[in-house]
Amino acid sequence: MTEHFRDNETSNRFELDVDGAIAFVTYRKSPDTITLEHTVVSPELGGKGIGSKLARATLEAVRAQGRKLTVECEFIQGYMKKHPQDNDLLGAS
Repeated sequence: MTEHFRDNETSNRFELDVDGAIAFVTYRKSPDTITLEHTVVSPELGGKGIGSKLARATLEAVRAQGRKLTVECEFIQGYMKKHPQDNDLLGAS
């Protein structure tokens, strides 16, 4: 299985390409923050841990960009509850 993660700024989403199938997290960016809106993992990628890999890569990308995070996406919220070490990314609400 070949995986490639990228920030597709044209489509406003982080993407994980798995053998040609794309899982993604949509976002809105401002100069200092990023809001994660929605995660989509196609049925053919379901049950393979792709959502968790996408969430991990997304949070690492946000950290690398030096932005604070707002999370509207329920999947990412759930992931962060299981991985509280990433809570430092959250902006003041």
